[in-house]
This record gives sequence, C-alpha cells and structure tokens, in this order.
Amino acid sequence: MASARKNVLSIAGFDPSAGAGLLADIKTFEQHKLNGLSVCTAITLQTENKFFSIKWESINEVLQAVDVMQKNYSIPVVKIGIVPSFDFLLDLVTRLKNNFSDVKIILDPILKSSTGFDFKTNHSNEKLQTVLKNIFLITPNIQEAIFLTDAKNAENGAKEISKYCNVFLKGGHSETALGVDYLFSEGEMETFQPSSKNSCPKHGSGCVLSAAIAANIALDMDLKTACANAKKYTEHFLSSNESLIGYHYV
Repeated sequence: MASARKNVLSIAGFDPSAGAGLLADIKTFEQHKLNGLSVCTAITLQTENKFFSIKWESINEVLQAVDVMQKNYSIPVVKIGIVPSFDFLLDLVTRLKNNFSDVKIILDPILKSSTGFDFKTNHSNEKLQTVLKNIFLITPNIQEAIFLTDAKNAENGAKEISKYCNVFLKGGHSETALGVDYLFSEGEMETFQPSSKNSCPKHGSGCVLSAAIAANIALDMDLKTACANAKKYTEHFLSSNESLIGYHYV
C-alpha cells in the first residue's frame, strides 16, 4: 500500500479552461505526488486566450473554508493566487498564520492575467509590508515587482521586497534576459538560467511555477532546490505543445 501523501493547499481562482488557477495548481500538485486541497477566491469565465468575467467570493466565505481545511488536514504549505484586494490578502494571510504559525505561504501576486484582464488594486506600503513579513516566498514577474514597490526596475523592486521575505523574480517577460529568473534570499541573489528547450507561451504558466515551488517545499526541499526543480517542471510544461494550454507530466 502506498504511503499517505502530504497535503498542499491552493487558495486561488477557478478557471474553466483549467489552464490557470486552482485546476492548474491541483494538476501540478498531483504530478508531484502530493494531495492538493483548494479554496476558491473567485469564479472566472475565461478561455486560454480571452477573459470574460470574474465573480469574487466574500472574505468570510474564504476564511470559513480556510478554517475547515486547516482544522481537518495537516497543511505545511499554502499557495495563494488571485485575490481582489490587499485588505482581503492581509485578512487571509493573518488567518492562515493564526491557525498554524509554521505554515509556509507562497504568494503569486497576480495583477494581470495572461489573457489580458487587469486585477490591479491600490495598496499601502504598510499593508504590503505586513503581508510580506508573514509569507515565505513571493513570485512576482517584472511588472509586478515594479508595481509593488514603485522601483525604477524589477531587480531593485525585488531587493526591496526581499527585506521582508524571499523573492523569486520571474524573467518570462524580460526584454534583455528572457527566461532568466532570480532568487533573492538572505541578502544573496541566485540566478536560474533557462534550459535549451523550445518553450511556447502558455496560459497559467505563472500559476504552475508557483504551485511547483510550493510542491517542492512541501516535499522538504530547500528553497534553492525547490525553485530550480520548479523551473524545470515549468519549462517542461511550456515545451509540452504549441498551444496555449500546456500538458502536465513528468
């Protein structure tokens, strides 16, 4: 009989195309031989190339679901995706930590979907810093690192954020070093070069990367190894076919 799998929780939006959000996260967890749990923050209507609408769940409904999951399951790692506001995010992170102080939270700060829909909301530096101090890792892309800090460039933004938590800066949108990612942790920067695989753009690739990192952390890997393995998994996903919907397999 197979041994029991560890649990990982995704708190994110539902995407009916299954390319991004909760379904993409659960696919990723399954491929890492983990038991994926989920709490829905929003119901979206979208395909891999067009966004139609979004209906946000209330913070009380989400917090109730979080309480049920953490009460009934051992959850060492949680990945958070789209949320409607920083107030919502702060309440969510606070509840997760109050329920289990040792939980490691991976935040994918989705401000814009790959289909073009803009999720950006106003935030205060005080609220942002409070959130960052209570999470383990944030995985912004170049635009998100700049938006969150008002820095002149993404590297400066990532360095600013890394004063409070670990940062994995994604280079998928870079104009000068495409596909090169950077990990900022404990005052040091680690560079992750892309492989030679022929990658194609994919709907939900950011979700897959952050979920893969969360999965590897749940499997007790150190942060550097978790990020390196997650990058390989995501590159495999990106090179799986030429469409915007990637395939999950190892």
